Amino acid sequence: MAKSNRDAQKAKVIEVLNKARAMELKAISQYMVQHYNLDDMDYGELAANMKRIAIDEMRHAEMFAERIKELGGEPVSQNMEKVVKGQDVRKIYPFDAGLEDDTIAQYNGFLEVCRANGDSISVKLLEAIIDEEQTHYNYFDNTGGHIKTLGDVYLSKIAGTSASTGPSTKGFIASQSGAAGA
Repeated sequence: MAKSNRDAQKAKVIEVLNKARAMELKAISQYMVQHYNLDDMDYGELAANMKRIAIDEMRHAEMFAERIKELGGEPVSQNMEKVVKGQDVRKIYPFDAGLEDDTIAQYNGFLEVCRANGDSISVKLLEAIIDEEQTHYNYFDNTGGHIKTLGDVYLSKIAGTSASTGPSTKGFIASQSGAAGA
């Protein structure tokens, strides 16, 4: 009886971790589309940061997949939501701040499911990822605020900047902390 109860608990955790993985896969696709779009608009610095954030999301998706596998589950391999394309630079950052805010709220709920089902490892994983999602939210919210407040003055300072993320691509979190590649 205890074995089937533990299996049921693991199944609930795997379910929420797969939902989180699907959300990360959508974020990767969304942010890479925006990266290409910003690069095409010649906002290199914004494009480079968007790519770095997408890389963070790739790392998150892989961390969820590894945990799902440890629990005996099969990680989902695609997101089920449509990616928004062709956004104006003024729309990207409030849109992405909203995505990150929703993600943080959902991940907090997933964390409680993991806690209720006795999985402290998944709780710690979600706590660490929520911290990083909060950093992404802060960046999107701040950048959106600069664009809204300063408009073309802000954007003209960024126009023509490099979109290069360097020879060893690090995620946004690693590039902010100066940590070695992720």
